[in-house]
Amino acid sequence: MEAETKLESFKAYVRKMKQYEEAIALIYWDMRTGAPKKGIGTRSEVVGELSAEVFRMSTSEEMGGYVDFFMQPEQLEKLDTISRKMVLECKKDYDRSKKIPADKYQEYVVLTSQAESVWEDAKHKSDFAMFQPYLEKIVATTREFIELWGYEGNKYNTLLDMYEPGMTVDKLDEVFGALRSKVVPLLQRIQASPNQPDRSFLDQQYDIAKQKQFSLMILNQMQYDFEAGRLDETVHPFATALNPGDVRITTRYLPNDITSALFGTIHEGGHALYEQNISSDLVGTNLCTGTSMGIHESQSRFWENVVGRSREFWNRYYGELQSTFAGQIDDIDVDTFYKANNHIHPSLIRIEADELTYNLHIMIRYELEKELINGSIQVADLPEAWNAKYKEYLGVVPANNGEGVLQDVHWAGGAFGYFPSYSLGNMYAAQFTNTLRKELPNFDQLIEAGNLAPIKEWLTDKIYQYGKLLTPSEIVMQVTGEELNPDYLVQYLEDKYKEIYGI
Repeated sequence: MEAETKLESFKAYVRKMKQYEEAIALIYWDMRTGAPKKGIGTRSEVVGELSAEVFRMSTSEEMGGYVDFFMQPEQLEKLDTISRKMVLECKKDYDRSKKIPADKYQEYVVLTSQAESVWEDAKHKSDFAMFQPYLEKIVATTREFIELWGYEGNKYNTLLDMYEPGMTVDKLDEVFGALRSKVVPLLQRIQASPNQPDRSFLDQQYDIAKQKQFSLMILNQMQYDFEAGRLDETVHPFATALNPGDVRITTRYLPNDITSALFGTIHEGGHALYEQNISSDLVGTNLCTGTSMGIHESQSRFWENVVGRSREFWNRYYGELQSTFAGQIDDIDVDTFYKANNHIHPSLIRIEADELTYNLHIMIRYELEKELINGSIQVADLPEAWNAKYKEYLGVVPANNGEGVLQDVHWAGGAFGYFPSYSLGNMYAAQFTNTLRKELPNFDQLIEAGNLAPIKEWLTDKIYQYGKLLTPSEIVMQVTGEELNPDYLVQYLEDKYKEIYGI
């Protein structure tokens, strides 16, 4: 009986931590979507205090007692699947977090909350010097934490594992190397092709209210539940999951770009579909979230690219886009629009990059992060190192730091180790799609009919419902029957772009 009582007490303790985290997430969303600038300093301290309380709970003697008790072999084997996984996750967090002093963690949370606000101004002004002291403190603290956490092999492995459990620098270098060896020659062939898409019609003003109207319609078509979410505006699009019944997304509307907000909204909608469709059995547990950022990004990239940039998608929705922007693209046929939205061209901005070169943007960030964390470059070196890698990998050089090293919010939030998730997501998405096409052979016809529900249901059954109950590798193996394989992404890119460019 003691074990049953202790289990209920443990679950209530975890639920309380999740409730704190939900409050923190709501404050964070508010800070990014319109909180008054003058309140950011004090609000950051509130986030720091609440986060520190969750941190204290995760490293408390009470949590230690639960972990010690339920990690006993005779106790662990008695637990049901969900309870056992909850305990294992708590142990992993406990062992890691116990090594960090609570006051140091609180200082770090306040620092990153303030840094994100400073980053917004610095990005707008293209002023790296304004942001540099904050980033230097964040990097120094991250290095300090790694020494306390410990690491095997490369120091960056510890950070990778936080976003993609089981991933290492050695594995990532291997899959990135395999991908790069195929992407670069394909890019060269595309650039040499005489069949370059016409994009001139995209260069005009598109009413933002109409952009929002069309984005909302597409989210509905994707089965995004507006009774369990909302769409807002922000500088850098993101999704925030408070619980499956409240998953919010943001986007950024550009008056001279009809595609940025649309594909950004679809991308964040993919994240949201994952979180909205986690099993109700996991609500209130530490498993009620995506299993990793790589698997999470597989869903945002799947909806944005495999579905949203497909020919079938635009066969279905292009007429409605023409009606929404009546008189602006009436004389542009669907094939021209489809090819324009799949134009391959090395660019400066990651979130606006095409499918092919996007992975090169990620590799640049990954390499810079490894160097930063291992101390081979310093924060002050970043603008120059960034520009050099962009010239080497993509043949372009930023005109200023706003479109260069300051373009992403991730480092302001201390999210080192996150960027590789995007390319891993592309690889997972292609691998999942290969299986999906076998199990839903009418996949293309469903998209062309605007019947996206069966696709979402398949993803819910195979991926979404499990939350963090399964590891990334368990999900991939269960769905596809093999480990992560970059060849599926290469094949997807080659098939699609050889047809578009006639190569």
